[in-house]
Amino acid sequence: MMGRYGVDQFARFLNFSVIILLVISMLTRLGILYLLALVLMVYSYYRIFSRNRARRYAENMKYLQRTARLRGAFATFCRDMKTRRTHHIYRCPGCRQKIRIPRGKGKIAVRCPKCSMEFIKKS
Repeated sequence: MMGRYGVDQFARFLNFSVIILLVISMLTRLGILYLLALVLMVYSYYRIFSRNRARRYAENMKYLQRTARLRGAFATFCRDMKTRRTHHIYRCPGCRQKIRIPRGKGKIAVRCPKCSMEFIKKS
């Protein structure tokens, strides 16, 4: 397997899409979804076993560029959910900056570090 491109983020996305399409095609009995899943699976394996590393790398970079905003929003959401037990996350009414406030301090005056606007929130 020397010289093969291997599995990258785009291949993982294609494989996940294949699984989703196969499950949906089993539930709905639509043959077109099954056919689409097979085409995606063949393309995914073609990419994985390809020796044209430069072209596969370019495809992966294009995929990463197009999904950067979505992946960033998901990472921010996950980070916010992890700190939910110990902190409140508020937005400044003036500049919309996210501000993290520890829980259990009662009503406190919060000053935005970006625009210096003060507002009162329950922590």
